[in-house]
Amino acid sequence: MGWRYPQGMYAPFFGLQQAPFSIAPDPRYLFMSERHREALAHLLYGLDAGGGFVLLTGEVGTGKTTVCRCFLEQIPAHCNVAYIFNPKVTVGELLRSICDEFGVPHAPAVPGVETVKDCIDPLNASLLAAHASGRNNVLIIDEAQNLSADVLEQLRLLTNLETSERKLLQIILIGQPELRAMVARPSMEQLAQRVIARFHLDALTPQETQQYIAHRLSVAGLNGPLPFSQRAIRRVHALAHGVPRRINLLCDRALLGAYAAGVREVSVPIVNRAAREVFDAPAAAAAARSDRGPMPGWALAGIGGVAGAALVAAAGWALGAWPPSGGATKSVNEPAAVAQAQASSAGAGAVRALPAASAAAAAASPAASAAAAPAIAPVLQQFLAAQSAGDAPAWKALASAWGVTLAEGADACTTLPRDGLRCYRNRRAGLNLVRQIDRPVMLTLFPSEDAEESVSAVLRSLQGDTATLEGGGQTLQVPVEALAQVWRGDMATLWRTPPGMPERGEIADTPDGAVWLDTQLASKAAGGTGPSSRPMTPALRQSRIHRFQLAQGVTPDGRAGPLTLMLLNRATGVSEPRLRAGG
Repeated sequence: MGWRYPQGMYAPFFGLQQAPFSIAPDPRYLFMSERHREALAHLLYGLDAGGGFVLLTGEVGTGKTTVCRCFLEQIPAHCNVAYIFNPKVTVGELLRSICDEFGVPHAPAVPGVETVKDCIDPLNASLLAAHASGRNNVLIIDEAQNLSADVLEQLRLLTNLETSERKLLQIILIGQPELRAMVARPSMEQLAQRVIARFHLDALTPQETQQYIAHRLSVAGLNGPLPFSQRAIRRVHALAHGVPRRINLLCDRALLGAYAAGVREVSVPIVNRAAREVFDAPAAAAAARSDRGPMPGWALAGIGGVAGAALVAAAGWALGAWPPSGGATKSVNEPAAVAQAQASSAGAGAVRALPAASAAAAAASPAASAAAAPAIAPVLQQFLAAQSAGDAPAWKALASAWGVTLAEGADACTTLPRDGLRCYRNRRAGLNLVRQIDRPVMLTLFPSEDAEESVSAVLRSLQGDTATLEGGGQTLQVPVEALAQVWRGDMATLWRTPPGMPERGEIADTPDGAVWLDTQLASKAAGGTGPSSRPMTPALRQSRIHRFQLAQGVTPDGRAGPLTLMLLNRATGVSEPRLRAGG
């Protein structure tokens, strides 16, 4: 039974002037994480990028509207803006809406029958006049995942409106992740080629979640310590998956629960109960149970109904998915049904696969992934237990992916430069960075949450929600959420150095390196406009690097460091192993 108190009545109890976690938009509570600032930078870059499409995507509740609101507030005075927030329209309705937003008069040439031409001709004339007067024209379409294919095609055609110098219309599409899939369709190839910048807005990190909660409480008037324990904040992040809107719902209900119980600090049990109130109740309850530790396989049957049976089946398949080749399968103390499932999987191929049952559960209800995690942990732990101590075998496997043999006992980062390869290491990486650099990486993995000793394995492929790990002569496929259980962000990879790269310093420090860099930045594959008659100065080169970095979704600093050079290699087709192609 839920708490029956009016929303916000707990505020005085915690020394607050108002309820801090309302989901209504309020500019006073604006919180811009690093990701939000990068997304905003992409939109602002699009204003002067010379036309084409800019894509901003993100899950529901991640803050796309917040970023868009900040963007609208920062649009320069020389920009004309049209904003479409209901894209479920026909081609004719869209064109009429665009004309109306830009203040362009339009009328049917034949009374009662307004054609596409009747809108495009006056729109083109208006855009030309605006260009002649030094003004840019920006069209923003929100909820763009709802656009139909023919409307998207019409938008592409609108980017054909141009002068000899630049396109007349900059189009910004904001939508949910389905928008990325739409643009990636083969039928949308022409539109995809006109995307000059794209950014996917991820959820908040655990640290940002804490900052977000503290920020909203501070704006609401909190002067003392946070009314959430550290474990409760971590639980909020896990259950809300870092999505601001879900954090608001969960924290609001958790504070109400603490008030109802007469306690001034929100604990993990209060958060779990709040989750059962505001999210899917069975999934949240399962997530709360998982906080107390992994359930034995037989206990999963008690979850109830088809969901419990499905989890038991998934656990059985998972536990039989990775028997070490050339030897007996490790014994796992599970019920007979699971043992039978192990036996039935003995004929599997060389690449063993963990089912992505937890991914499906997370799609249905994000909190459910916590319940599914224990079912897949044992087989992953078996894989990790089979890895050798130290990272030397993983470095050899990573070098092998690049067609290079690393001598026994050799230090990879000292030896491989003679083969034209350099090391890149990031100890605080995320899955988005791994996807972005798109190459095999060596991951430092921990068998359990509390483990201090680590092992290393190579991530050879990342296809959708499935990751393929290689190590100890074995290959294991796991859902990415299972990988997240054992990876804390430490990764290393290799990248191919360009001609003229000095042993120390930046590539532009040598003449050959500077020529290569300028050529790559100018190529259309990297978002450039082709060779320019303008002399290349350090300031112009820095500006081009800055624009490329923005378009690639990395923090722009105007320097061609290892990450920027990796992305240049990828954009311009330099031969390197690819992660999405399985190495």
